[in-house]
Amino acid sequence: MAFDHVSVLLHETVDGLNVRPDGTYVDATLGGGGHACEVCSRLSDKGRFIGIDQDADAIEAAGKRLEGFGEKVTIIRSNYRDMKPELQKRGIDSVDGIVLDLGVSSYQLDTAERGFSYRVDAPLDMRMDQRQKMTAKDIVNGYSEMELYRVIRDYGEDRFAKNIAKHIVAERGKHPIETTGQLNEIISHAIPMKIRKTSGHPSKRTFQAIRIELNHELDVLKNSLDDMIDMLRPGGRICIITFHSLEDRIVKSAFRRNENPCVCPDNFPVCVCGRTPKGKVITRKPILPSEEETASNSRSKSAKLRIFERT
Repeated sequence: MAFDHVSVLLHETVDGLNVRPDGTYVDATLGGGGHACEVCSRLSDKGRFIGIDQDADAIEAAGKRLEGFGEKVTIIRSNYRDMKPELQKRGIDSVDGIVLDLGVSSYQLDTAERGFSYRVDAPLDMRMDQRQKMTAKDIVNGYSEMELYRVIRDYGEDRFAKNIAKHIVAERGKHPIETTGQLNEIISHAIPMKIRKTSGHPSKRTFQAIRIELNHELDVLKNSLDDMIDMLRPGGRICIITFHSLEDRIVKSAFRRNENPCVCPDNFPVCVCGRTPKGKVITRKPILPSEEETASNSRSKSAKLRIFERT
């Protein structure tokens, strides 16, 4: 299966980078190389582009797509949490722009054996990096009922989290839960019929929650943003596309904190903490996909783009 993926908010994101032709840019979630291709097309021969992804299929697909840009392109198989050391190994201490597209690619969702989708029956996998040993199956069969409840409640924001966790534990007591189809059925029985009929697919939130937990998505995002902002040169920008409220909250909070890092009490006449702003938030409100984009790509509906500029 070809690595097909339509890049969301493509022009809004790359325009938001304010690409300098001779600059150095990083796409830290390379995927199929859609944003990367657009960035590279705006670079001169002196420009440099680094693409990072932990998915081997993405690395292969993007490598082929970006072949025509020659030596200005470097592709690294890694998690973006290791962006700083990976760049430093290659003699890069600062960059002019960073892109993060936090969505699961269409390829990952549509490739049954990757186990991301609740729409097809396949082994419970959900690993972004297939070198990782732990899979979604290990979480579903190994976590305690309380741990499952926490994951589904916190990362899926599902009001039926407690009942879903209870049903999972009861069912795995009879036999291991090994496929997305089995998990789907269990979730379906845990949610009232009238809710299932009116609130979209019953498994969406639980599958999202397990994927986030397995791949440590929110922790990686939280722990990486300050380093990324620190790596930007003056005037450099970071553009981040999120797809659900948990991600967006983390990005919004990090951008605000870096714009206004002072922790002095409100009643202090002057700042004494010594923390100075690192830059400014460009997007007071997130940029959303156009009606045309959401009509042509339903997976873009929940996307939000936020941009921060270093000073």
